[in-house]
Amino acid sequence: MKNSIKVERAKKNITQAQLAKLVKVSRQTINAIELGKYNPSVVLALKIAHIFNQTVDNIFDLEESDWES
Repeated sequence: MKNSIKVERAKKNITQAQLAKLVKVSRQTINAIELGKYNPSVVLALKIAHIFNQTVDNIFDLEESDWES
């Protein structure tokens, strides 16, 4: 799953650590999500989208390989 968290963070000028604190996860979790190594829960995805005043669809995008698993 692709995401635009890094881009959205840049727009708001916030670090991974700051975002992590806002959504109550570790900075490592945010890093793993940005790198596509971890898929967030629905609740976490909604929290992240809320922080950026976006919909989940605008932040996260399914890839072809996501349909195969």
